[in-house]
Amino acid sequence: MRPVRTTAAAVGLALALLVVVFATRDAGRDRLTTHLVGAVAPPVVGTTVDGGAWDLDDQRGRWVLVNFFSTTCVPCVEEHPELVAFAEAHGPVAERAADDPGRPEVRVVSVAFDDRASAVADFFTTNGGGWAVLAADTGRIAVDWGVVAVPESYLVTPSGYVAAKVVGGVVREDLEDLLDRASAVLADGAGGGA
Repeated sequence: MRPVRTTAAAVGLALALLVVVFATRDAGRDRLTTHLVGAVAPPVVGTTVDGGAWDLDDQRGRWVLVNFFSTTCVPCVEEHPELVAFAEAHGPVAERAADDPGRPEVRVVSVAFDDRASAVADFFTTNGGGWAVLAADTGRIAVDWGVVAVPESYLVTPSGYVAAKVVGGVVREDLEDLLDRASAVLADGAGGGA
């Protein structure tokens, strides 16, 4: 009977420790970590919903925000206006308001996760977003990026490395902060001879 009590006490202690760890951890930190941060971005290649070709490698020299989403995902729908505002603020300089030319250009690409291409096209027609959207044969892309659930977004540097990951809906101010911090790190590295 004693081994059963000892085992039960050990299991109870382990569960209590897990509760303490989960209750006291910084949830925001988990939203930003991934094995991809600092690594070369996996491929994102496909046909857009409007029939064009899109390849992440063609974007070298520009920042890219890769957004995995679904039209049936509530946080994805809620984050969409934030993505639209971010994309408009970081579009090509010639298309921006005259008082906002200094921000870096960022290309946005959305990758539909387990969704119908027609639903994705309708969603963007209704809700805006003038960026590339891949909706067909995207399963391999999601696997390569390690996507578990949507929404997930990744900021990719102009040299093609993953600078940050955000799990859950994005907010424009947070994307701006990530971009500023990643830009500063790159500038410091360039200034140091890297």
